[in-house]
Amino acid sequence: MYRLLIVDDEEMITDGLYETLSGQDLGLDLYKAYSGREALAWLHRTRVDIVLSDLRMPGIDGMRLLSLIKTNWPHCRIIFLTGYSDFDSVYQAIQTPGVHYLLKSEGYPKVISAVRQAIAELDESLRMANLIQQSKEKLNTLEVLARGNYFQHHLHGVRMPESLDEDFRKLGIPLDPSLPVFVALGDLSQDSQRPSYANRQEAALAVTLLAETFLSVQTRSLGMIDRFGDLVWLIQPRRALEDDSLTDDRAPTLPYLEGQFELIQQACTENLDYSVAVSLGDRACEWKTLSSVYEKIRRQRQLRIGDGAQLVQTVPLESGEPSCTVKDRSPREKSDALTALLDAGRRDDFFKLFDEMTSPDRELGAPHLVELYYTIALVLLSYVNRWELEDKVPGTAAFMRQEEHPSWAEAFAFLRTTADRLFELRRTGERNRAAEAIGKVRAYIDEHLAEDLSLVRLAGYTHFNPSYLSRLFKQECGFNLSEYIEAARIERAKTLLKQEERKVSEIGVLVGYEASQSFTRFFKKATGVTPQDYREAARQ
Repeated sequence: MYRLLIVDDEEMITDGLYETLSGQDLGLDLYKAYSGREALAWLHRTRVDIVLSDLRMPGIDGMRLLSLIKTNWPHCRIIFLTGYSDFDSVYQAIQTPGVHYLLKSEGYPKVISAVRQAIAELDESLRMANLIQQSKEKLNTLEVLARGNYFQHHLHGVRMPESLDEDFRKLGIPLDPSLPVFVALGDLSQDSQRPSYANRQEAALAVTLLAETFLSVQTRSLGMIDRFGDLVWLIQPRRALEDDSLTDDRAPTLPYLEGQFELIQQACTENLDYSVAVSLGDRACEWKTLSSVYEKIRRQRQLRIGDGAQLVQTVPLESGEPSCTVKDRSPREKSDALTALLDAGRRDDFFKLFDEMTSPDRELGAPHLVELYYTIALVLLSYVNRWELEDKVPGTAAFMRQEEHPSWAEAFAFLRTTADRLFELRRTGERNRAAEAIGKVRAYIDEHLAEDLSLVRLAGYTHFNPSYLSRLFKQECGFNLSEYIEAARIERAKTLLKQEERKVSEIGVLVGYEASQSFTRFFKKATGVTPQDYREAARQ
């Protein structure tokens, strides 16, 4: 879902555009700003895809916004709407790709048409056919694979050398070994069919290379594939992180990365038929803590809310992360694949591998079957212990007593049944956490009706990206988040209007409307009567 920001220093124009576009079936998240500085705050806070802005405003005007937008959000489309015939500014604006210009006198139909055109341009840009082709041409380059192999050792616990300069230089790694680095993990899935190993590897490499196009504007990045087949990105901003204030021309790094990963998700879905869920550390880490940060993000990903599709989740990291413990790692090297698939919740892939390992067609002697049984049993037992599931999984005490099973077939059937129970518990946990998270969102809304309840604000509260929160809320409740907020505000307003001690304008403020005219329009649209008429009817 694209996000559109309306910017005008005249409140009536801003509100009018907002109400008009809200009534169109455009599939947009709409936001309002009554000054260039307020618009800049939104642009520093989240990704914005379309900006509909007045050209002349006090302070930060439209041309200044154009400069900042093109620096931070190069994919954003801008529509300038003005009542002035300022030839120099107009000429400068229309020379910039992705910028449209309209006169206010042209009316709402022209505005709606321009917005639809901007949406079409965004859809086209996400297809990225030429980028996909470029990525596929680079799939077999030894450079990409060599970089990934180098970092795999360090991600999985091998101590980083004291100096990284020489390694980075020889491998052409585009990162600065003296600066901290953001870590992001991507979980690649395809719903339409089960991909082969080769196809999955090809898609993973295509995604990592495609992502460079989106991340390269403000960052240096390196994408790779870890030993579990998951995507990993190491990212550094091109400029220092110390100052994320509104006086800075660039957007803060974390919101920028969240926004770019959302665009990467859309491009992957449309071009590769794959969906990518992303878990992103909320701050940069030192190279010496890379392994522990990677492990924490990987483990936190297991606690995802809902199905995880199209999720961009920020993972809070404590400064000075401790190193990984032995318990956090898989008990045996040969069980890494099963461990990763169980941890990631990939049920079909897990059982495909399980069945291959335990196939009766394999010619294994008794010693090898004993080793295989206890290897798998340790994977399951480790998972049960880590997540404290002893009371929910029957027979865990029998994991280490293989001799009690009458045959090898029954022994492996017991392990398979136990694994299936673990996957079911995981699915139930995801559903329960989703319901709990949405319950907290609804409680937060009810307690903060007078405040900003934009999707971006609520997403920050839940640590989800806005698009995922919107989808999860509708999935759990059966209606849109915006509909719930409007209904809650209406009910609170009705309750307050039945009381005598407050003015109508004061009640508007208490339910989130600073301007009394906006509150009146909102209330009448929802109930068919003005707030004053409702109060008088309630008295009678």
